[in-house]
Order: sequence, then C-alpha cells, then structure tokens
Amino acid sequence: MDDTKIIRQTAVMLVEGFKDYWPHAWPDVDAALQEVQKSLGAGRINRIAIDDNGAVLGWVGATRQYNGNAWELHPMVVQLEHRGKGIGRALVADLEVQVRKQGGITIYLGTDDEDSMTSLGNTDLYPDVVEHLINIRNLGRHPYEFYQKLGYAIVGVIPDANGLGKPDIMMAKRVGR
Repeated sequence: MDDTKIIRQTAVMLVEGFKDYWPHAWPDVDAALQEVQKSLGAGRINRIAIDDNGAVLGWVGATRQYNGNAWELHPMVVQLEHRGKGIGRALVADLEVQVRKQGGITIYLGTDDEDSMTSLGNTDLYPDVVEHLINIRNLGRHPYEFYQKLGYAIVGVIPDANGLGKPDIMMAKRVGR
C-alpha cells in the first residue's frame, strides 16, 4: 500500500476521532497531516493497524523523552466504528514492546478533560488536588479508564491545562527495567 494513502487515512482518522470531544486538537486534515508527518521523525515510534483491504483502523505513537527512560504516548486513535474491538489494546501492547526494545522504562500520557467527562472537569481542583484525584469518577466514557484497564495509573493532574476547569490527567506505566 502507498505510504501517502496511509498517512492521509491516518490524518482523517485523527480529525474524526477527536472532533466530538477535543475538536481543537486537530481541527482539519491539514493540521492532522502535520501531526502525522511530525510523528515520523527521529526518536519516535508509530504503530498502525491496517485491515486486509488496506484501510487504517488505528494508530498510536510515542516520543522518546528523558534520555529514552520515558516515552510519551501521543497520539492514540481508533476509527469510531472499530472501537471496542481490541484494536486500541493491541496497538498499545505493541507500542509497549517497541518502547521496551528501545530501552524505555516508562510510558506516560496526558488525557485531557475539556468537556467535563470526569469529576475533575469544570471543577476548581485547588487546593486539594490530590483529594480530587483520589475521588475521580468517569462521567462520560472518558478514556482514562481504557488506559487503567491496560495497567496505566493516574500519576497526577495539571489543573486548568486547557483552560479554567479543563485539566490534563497524567497517567503512566512501567514497561521495562
């Protein structure tokens, strides 16, 4: 299959996959194409799921950070009609293997709550930030629970990262030694 076609399908999937809850992430295909191209650079890992007909079903990427000890998982997306079928789980598992092969110890990620999909959204988390984290609840299928099922732990939160009452939930998992 033509790499250009895969790149374009991946960009379109980014726009479609994030438009409902995170529309500013990649507002159009051109912005998403820039993200895909950037992800193909040095110090990065990309894993793409493609079906037998050559259609892109999902994508996960990671960037080498902290001298290769930690890698940032970004982005992660699965075609809307293929969610819940294990594609995301398989992509993340494969990414973990690739990070381990590169000598990585930890994978971390941020998962934004811009639409009050958790009890952390639209809330003043100060001064008891840790208390709010301890009592986090998923109010609207926020992806943090997907990552928890894969063994990722909530390790922190950046209150107001995306504006007042719109935090970024930080998660991590040890994948190497």
